[in-house]
Amino acid sequence: MPTPSVPTPEPTPLRLRPFRAVRYDQNRVGELSALLAPPHDDLDPARIRELRGLPHHITRLLYTRDPRTAARELRRWLQRGVLRRDEQPALYVYQQRRGARILQRGLIGELQLPSHGTGRADQVLPHEDVSPAVVGQRAAHMADLRAQLEPLLLTYQGTASTATQVMDHITRRPPVAIARIAEITHTLWSCSDEDTLPLITSGLSGTPALIADGHHRYAACLGLGGESDSPWSSSLALLVDSTAHPLRLAAIHRVMPGLEPEKAAATAAEVARVRPLPDGPRPPDQGELVLVGAGRAWTITDPDPRALREALTGRPKEWTALPTAVSDHLLTAAWSVPDLPGAVRYLHDARQAADVVASPGSGSALLLPALTEDRVRQLAEAGVLLPRKSTSFGPKPAAGLALRVLGLP
Repeated sequence: MPTPSVPTPEPTPLRLRPFRAVRYDQNRVGELSALLAPPHDDLDPARIRELRGLPHHITRLLYTRDPRTAARELRRWLQRGVLRRDEQPALYVYQQRRGARILQRGLIGELQLPSHGTGRADQVLPHEDVSPAVVGQRAAHMADLRAQLEPLLLTYQGTASTATQVMDHITRRPPVAIARIAEITHTLWSCSDEDTLPLITSGLSGTPALIADGHHRYAACLGLGGESDSPWSSSLALLVDSTAHPLRLAAIHRVMPGLEPEKAAATAAEVARVRPLPDGPRPPDQGELVLVGAGRAWTITDPDPRALREALTGRPKEWTALPTAVSDHLLTAAWSVPDLPGAVRYLHDARQAADVVASPGSGSALLLPALTEDRVRQLAEAGVLLPRKSTSFGPKPAAGLALRVLGLP
């Protein structure tokens, strides 16, 4: 007698709730463009220090070694009307545009997170490993401020064209906020209509959402959440429909200032196939890494399976096909790159990484190919977390446009 099949449970639908966002009062502070922060990847320490010197700039709250001092400053801004809470709960349509091209459009709201003890969440899929130390820092920052200053960025595969059409209609209304940072215009619309809200969330079906950015903040929320009635059982989140507005997915490249390129190429040849590139640096194709330094370049392919297995002992078997695992666990070990601050820099632009090491004595860069979103999602659904700094989804949201502040009347 055949064994009866057990039906596969449907994934829990995503729950994105309206909330009363805290936003800058432009009547008090003036032009928003001078107060919001670009994504962290676009800021270096010197620029952060410069922005923190500006009154009421969001970096004063976001980038701080003393969250309690930042919490007191946040409360002062609220008391003085620099920041105000919206009168009605709403979902917010958020759009980033460069010229005539829409780069991203999504929904900002409070996303219900999985409760403790429910196992791996089927509605929210992390795809990268996290550092416990960084998670602790993020948790302390959020707990002391009792606020979230930037949303998680998640991508989902929408199934309802109605939601897209309704969002398009909402963007024809007057926006509640608009700012320009570099070449990108950031626009926010509010939707509190009881009849419209269910329509714009109708695309949030049983398809799980993939965390594109914010893994440490997500883990911090889970750690703070505890009971289902905790305010941290939800998180500020931006959900982007990858069917209507796919995000860009790029690689993150490695720069090793202390690694001499010709010696690196010779050592890499002991664990992989290494060939010179006569025409110099170029972006890597799938299945290869490109080593760059002092104007020269080499392609690295076909890592030795035995050496790779040894380097990845205790790691998921899927890692053997991942560029970041090959670079971080096989090659950096072969090159004896120490696991110390400053030994490896991470850059999102391949040309910039190559330029940094263009002169003799400036070190080496390792250029990585990008994964596809489908591949990242496939691994995440299988419960496989990628090595840190494996992906760069974008564009990321600006910080400071819509805040979630707890405990306000």
